[in-house]
Amino acid sequence: VQLQASGGGLVQAGASLRLSCAAAGRIYSSTVMAWFRQAPGQERTFVSRIRWSTGRTWSADSVKGRFTISKDGANKVVLQMDSLKPDDTAVYYCAGGTQWSGDSRDYRNWGQGTLVTVSS
Repeated sequence: VQLQASGGGLVQAGASLRLSCAAAGRIYSSTVMAWFRQAPGQERTFVSRIRWSTGRTWSADSVKGRFTISKDGANKVVLQMDSLKPDDTAVYYCAGGTQWSGDSRDYRNWGQGTLVTVSS
């Protein structure tokens, strides 16, 4: 399924941003939707994930308490990012898979990425 991410931008430290990822069709209950990020010169890393059927979520330690992943209707996943830090600067990707995993290799469907820049 095609994924379209949006919502990135340039903000100051401490601000909030809301990323959205829309699927071209319905997201099935067996799906795990996730957000990953890739900072310049670094590998892509896991941010947050949600199991579509139960709403169960899990986030990386680096964003726990600041980022919240949630469903928005039948075909959209949202990442609410609060208290942003310069270290959060990266291209953020949404992804879809079926395994409860933080490994990017377990996700088959990827959005195009949206850039988040946090200035100090």
